[in-house]
Amino acid sequence: MTATTDRPAKPLTGLLALLVRIERIGNKLPHPFWLFGVLSVVLALASWALSAAGASVLNPATDETVTVRSLVSGEGLRMMIDDAVTNYATFPPLGTILVVMLGVAVADRSGLLPAMLRAAVARVPARWLTFTLAFSAMVAHVASDAAYVVLVPLGAMAFRAVGRSPMLGAVVAFVSVSAGYDASPLVTPVDAMLSGLTTAAAQTVDPGYVVNPLSNYFFSLGSSLVLAVVITVVTEKVIARRVAAMPEEDASEDSGGAAELTLSDEERRGLRRALWALLGFAALIVAAMIPSSSPLRGEGGSIVQSPVLTGIAVILAVGFLIVGAVYGHAVGTVRTGRDIPDHMAKGLREMAPILVLFFAISQFLAYFKWTGVGEVMAIRGADLLKSAGITGPLAFLGVLLVCTCINLLVTSGSAQWALVGPVFVPMFMLLDIPPEVTQAVYRIADSCTNAATPMSAYFVMTLGVIQRYRRSAGIGTLLSLTLPLCLVMLVSWTLLFYVWWALGIPLGPGVPVR
Repeated sequence: MTATTDRPAKPLTGLLALLVRIERIGNKLPHPFWLFGVLSVVLALASWALSAAGASVLNPATDETVTVRSLVSGEGLRMMIDDAVTNYATFPPLGTILVVMLGVAVADRSGLLPAMLRAAVARVPARWLTFTLAFSAMVAHVASDAAYVVLVPLGAMAFRAVGRSPMLGAVVAFVSVSAGYDASPLVTPVDAMLSGLTTAAAQTVDPGYVVNPLSNYFFSLGSSLVLAVVITVVTEKVIARRVAAMPEEDASEDSGGAAELTLSDEERRGLRRALWALLGFAALIVAAMIPSSSPLRGEGGSIVQSPVLTGIAVILAVGFLIVGAVYGHAVGTVRTGRDIPDHMAKGLREMAPILVLFFAISQFLAYFKWTGVGEVMAIRGADLLKSAGITGPLAFLGVLLVCTCINLLVTSGSAQWALVGPVFVPMFMLLDIPPEVTQAVYRIADSCTNAATPMSAYFVMTLGVIQRYRRSAGIGTLLSLTLPLCLVMLVSWTLLFYVWWALGIPLGPGVPVR
């Protein structure tokens, strides 16, 4: 029976009301920059109270007594002023993300990344389009937030080109990019950002511990494939029927647009040359690593501890730069050597909001570490979990639930991990759970509800795209299409992690799951 309105079904009414309340509460939260400023003030007051109470704890990892130090003191004030620049300059994710983005900016500004995405869906048979679009979104994560801007309207056009609802294509693209944000077959800037924050948190317990951007690569690769399949199945079995049941409505735009998917001869030539450049670059690195005495190998000829893996940010930057420059030269977006640093500069300008946020986060984390509050919370929390008999699986579930709920309000992955990572990572380390495992659990919680909260700017952007084809569409319309996908992805991804963990499959090169 065909529905007569776009009004959400009764089971969704309560959830919609809840999300409206969440949106109102979230809108009252300050910008993440000021949020960390407020948290710094709260930390200062808490450290003063705990220090006055003589709070301390024995660190079982070092056998040293950790005593809370007060920020509200002469020593604390001197630290905040003297170390402000150092805190920012030595913030682990800062250098890594900037280096990676130098290369990604060239690949993006030259037009390579948008052309790759268009090529991926341009001539795909209709029956494979949903999976192809979903998996392309996993690849598109390498472009960070630009993936939304490119792929959501592109998904709508691709579906319309094969005679399917463009609304469906926009939803598939949006959910695949946002709800699967931390899953990709490629190493992305998100990997660099998370690993840097995890390293900073882990060094609370072990000052020499380093988490590299490849630490979750195997799990991320497997997740991208599984999620693409899950999105395809749920879309075809549930979401497509929901869209088909909607009443007919004149589109706000004409039915044209297939031409936007077509690649020009220059773009095809550029993609071929970029592929050959990528293969050549990869072959060069592999050949250089073959000799056991190669300087690109680690101590004792190790590949896992080689500069190629430990310095993966540089390798990624160079790789993206090469393929971006080759493509740009073929299509005319890179005409002279000067164009390359120009593209880099424009790409880094888009990083400005993140760099501003990083300043506030770096200061807060430095204060958290200096006061010892995070370490005391982690040790006390670990003792509490041990005494309660809470093991790995239950602890993982706790992190998932807490972070999934927080993600409805704080949609910035880096901001949320900077907030909870300094507690969860050391706490789990004291339970003999590696930081890389805690980070993998967080990736799930940070992703799945992104497509189900109006707090996301890209939720609003996607709604705008959908309204081009259905003027009456509202938040309830989009939520009714994204929510089933989000819930199934959350359950499926969580089950995948538990299976991965139970089987002891490495999360990344040289990173055991236990």
